[in-house]
Amino acid sequence: MNRQVFIKTISIRQPWSWAIIHGGKDIENRTWPSMHIGPLLIHAGKMFDHYGYSWLVQNQSILMAELPARDSLLFKFGGIIGRVKMVDCVDNHPSPFFFGPWGHVYKKPEPLPFYPCKGALSLFNVDYPDDFFKVDYAKMRANILP
Repeated sequence: MNRQVFIKTISIRQPWSWAIIHGGKDIENRTWPSMHIGPLLIHAGKMFDHYGYSWLVQNQSILMAELPARDSLLFKFGGIIGRVKMVDCVDNHPSPFFFGPWGHVYKKPEPLPFYPCKGALSLFNVDYPDDFFKVDYAKMRANILP
């Protein structure tokens, strides 16, 4: 039986969402702090940050995976591409990806099958059938510490 599960989600433009899931980007810069700690789905927004792509090209040495070409089909848009654990929100961090003023600190990135859905500002809930990702969310929620 399918039931709906609501998981906190953040929408992030490409190529930054790719960098979080595949490239080792361990922090997401925001103008607002968050109290959320725990599982977080990563939604790839519909827009592409060309300036951000240029920055990643210039800083490829800090990436944990090869940056795809700008027009690569590896960049998905308008849906869930993975999940992380959000473990902190900081106003200072040694990560080379931190620009501030606030940084949402992520650990344990994991790609997920692409799940198309609308994005939103701030953190938002995504609902989907609980068997879509075949994930034990009770275990995921219980294991929120690094």
